[in-house]
Amino acid sequence: MVRFADRNDLGFVAQDGYVSRDVVAAKIDAGEVLIAEKDTIPVGYLRIEYLWSRVPYITLIRVLPEHRKEGVGKALLAFLERALESAGHTVLLSSSQADEPEPQAWHRHVGFAECGRLEMINDGVDEIFFRKDLSPENTT
Repeated sequence: MVRFADRNDLGFVAQDGYVSRDVVAAKIDAGEVLIAEKDTIPVGYLRIEYLWSRVPYITLIRVLPEHRKEGVGKALLAFLERALESAGHTVLLSSSQADEPEPQAWHRHVGFAECGRLEMINDGVDEIFFRKDLSPENTT
């Protein structure tokens, strides 16, 4: 089951430490965090941003290691796509580091196409950007 996160999920979705708990709480309140559950136990989550305050961008998908390759990521993506389409969005962006072949393969597998690359000068690992058109024939 996938649903929008609520404040009761804060501990689970703030565990990665990429952003502060306050930021995660604000994202939950804004409807920018999804939770995947199996038997009411959280097994994954997805966070989004809106570039230029209007283009949805997946910032993070995290699935607990013991639940990977079970379709959790696809379920999160499918739920997000339906929510975005119903809100009138026509495109979804995402990215992966250039040295992460598995996430890149996943993006392509679920219908994303590479649309650009950002050269990261300081740490040396480029970011590859993906785009997915949101239409009935392209959704997961």
